[in-house]
Amino acid sequence: MGFYRIGENVKISDKAVIYNPGSIELGDHIRIDDFCVLSAGEGGIVIGSYVHIGVFCFLTGKGKIVLEDFTGISSRVSIYSSCDDFSGQSLTNPTVIEKYKNVQHGNVLLGMHSVVGAGAVILPNVIIETGAAVAALSLVTRSVKEFTIVSGISARPVGKRKRNLLELEKLFRQDIANGQGE
Repeated sequence: MGFYRIGENVKISDKAVIYNPGSIELGDHIRIDDFCVLSAGEGGIVIGSYVHIGVFCFLTGKGKIVLEDFTGISSRVSIYSSCDDFSGQSLTNPTVIEKYKNVQHGNVLLGMHSVVGAGAVILPNVIIETGAAVAALSLVTRSVKEFTIVSGISARPVGKRKRNLLELEKLFRQDIANGQGE
């Protein structure tokens, strides 16, 4: 597949999808299950040895994603090293040209012996230190200290969204109409 580096005894499901394999390093004794998507950005993806990536996992973003030795991520875990600005001060999604977006990029590191439970989401600029555990369905926005267990998510109102995006949409449409931004 053209990986930057691939070790011994690496098992990748033929149902997994790999984007930009030249920016992905794989150690030894790795298992990547069905329907996983690894989409390496500029920073790449580095997976150590003795790592398991469960079914339906998603690793993506412009920043570097590192899974050190003996890490495990359970099914449906999403790891993002890039994230749109949800404040409303910019437009969002990859179909919009960069000047109208404010995407945050940052590396993500899962230290040795760390584990992430099913359905958890990890956002940019997070370090899960050695031996730390993230419980199922948790949202991780801050780094986790070594051998700490974190759990939870609280989707509660935290503020009002800006309306700048409505004006930006008008400018964006003008740029497209004038042949700019493609």
